[in-house]
Order: sequence, then C-alpha cells, then structure tokens
Amino acid sequence: MTLDDTQLGRRDRKKRQTRAALATAALRLVAEHGLDQVTVEEISEAADVSARTFFNYFPTKDDALVGDPEGERERVLRALAAVPVEQPALEAMRRAFAELVEEMQGDAELWRLRMGVVVQHPVLLARLVAGNATTEKALVAAVAERTGLPADHGYPALVVAVAGAALRTAMVRWATCGAAGSLATLLDEAFAAVAAGLPDPRTG
Repeated sequence: MTLDDTQLGRRDRKKRQTRAALATAALRLVAEHGLDQVTVEEISEAADVSARTFFNYFPTKDDALVGDPEGERERVLRALAAVPVEQPALEAMRRAFAELVEEMQGDAELWRLRMGVVVQHPVLLARLVAGNATTEKALVAAVAERTGLPADHGYPALVVAVAGAALRTAMVRWATCGAAGSLATLLDEAFAAVAAGLPDPRTG
C-alpha cells in the first residue's frame, strides 16, 4: 500500500466516523427532545463539529436521522451482482443482505436509535418507506435480470417482497431485544423458515 493509499484510507475512516457521530448525535437528541425541538446547530455542537461541517455530510436534519438509503441500496445491488447466478434467487437475496447486516451489527447502538426515532415520527417513516420502495424496484429489476425473466413477471417481485419481509422481521426482533443479539442469526432464521415453506410450528 502506498502512502497516498494510506492517507486516503485514513481520510475515508475519518469521514465515516464524523458521519456516524453526527447521525448518532441527531438521533439521541431527537429521541430525547423530539424532532421539532432539535436544530442542526445543536446536533453539530453535540458532535463537536461546525454546522458547516454538518451540511458537508447531510442536506437536512432529516437526512441525518434516516441514514443513507441510496448508499445502502447501491451496496446491496453490488452484493447481489457478486452472487453467482447459479444460486437460487432467494438465497442470492440473503447473501446480498449480509454486508448490510454486518454493518448494522457493527453500529448496533446507532441503528437501535434510528429504528426507535423513525417509528415515533411518521414524517421520517414516510421518507424511509419511499426509499425502500425505490430499493425494491431496483432489486426486482436485478432479480429479473439474473433469472432471465421480464421485470413485470411476478416471480422477481415476489422474491424481493419475501426477502424484504424476512429482513424487516429480523430487524424488528433485533431491535426488540435491544440490538443485543446477532442480527445475522435472526436473518438466517427468517430466510430458513421461508425456504422451508413456513411450516406450521404446531404440526412440527
């Protein structure tokens, strides 16, 4: 690794740390005081940066709260493209979610705060739902391409919907236990249940 590569790596880490610090400060303040009672200046002060620095990372306060849906979408799409096409579509989706899940597990406190704040404020939930709809559309197109089916075929849409439901179920269970357990394990459990055809537990 060259000196320039090392410096770039440090710069990227510093940017990620600053972004995470701003998001965490925003979430903690909003969780404590409410969405309308918190300003960008207060968030910046809590993260020990200037308001100008805040706007280098987030266009608005709400963006700091909901995260980076576009970045997450691109990471999942890249991960999906890297899964061998021979893999069944549902398994490919599970593998595509793995990187995102690992990132969430690494920032458990931030994600726990985010999920709590978003649920409490419908305006944020609406933004998150809109971002998820865009992601779902992109994933449907990707699954259609890897399966050789037209984008309007029911199968790609069903696979993405089921995979998304498995991810959301795992995330809700994870948040309910205070983000203390393994999100990856919960995700694997959800996908395994779906792959098994969701057998009724009362009948074994």
